[in-house]
Amino acid sequence: MSAKLDDGLSWQRPSPKLLRCRRIQVALVTIPVALIAGLACASVSAVVGAVSAVGALVAGLVAERFLARRVGSWGFAERNEDLMVRRGVMIRRQSVIPYGRMQYIDITAGPLERSLGLATLRMHTAAAASDARIPGLDQAVAAKLRDQLAALGEAQAAGL
Repeated sequence: MSAKLDDGLSWQRPSPKLLRCRRIQVALVTIPVALIAGLACASVSAVVGAVSAVGALVAGLVAERFLARRVGSWGFAERNEDLMVRRGVMIRRQSVIPYGRMQYIDITAGPLERSLGLATLRMHTAAAASDARIPGLDQAVAAKLRDQLAALGEAQAAGL
């Protein structure tokens, strides 16, 4: 999915399945925490246990709202000489990665991502502080983009 913005670039977005993946991750943490909090505090009183469990569930729902905005903030755009990656809700980050500076590109996927057919593309450069990654890509799209970026990187590095 791409979105055309006023800067003239065609920004690509992660798969909508990324939000589902993040929601499942939040649920996998929230539900056990709510159960443990409810049972642990139930020894004091049933009301305290119920309030603790509901509090943990509310915290999970709040986290889910933040996740939806965070997932929606990811985007990447390919230009002639470089790749632009943006992310962040409160603190917006935009990285520009020149193709010729990419040392290697790898694809990672945890068990939940694999079950949903997703992968994260990570670009490694000489800069130690670079955190250039694109999460939530379909596995086929990630493999195609990795090969494309690697070819562009080799062509750019050869021209140096």
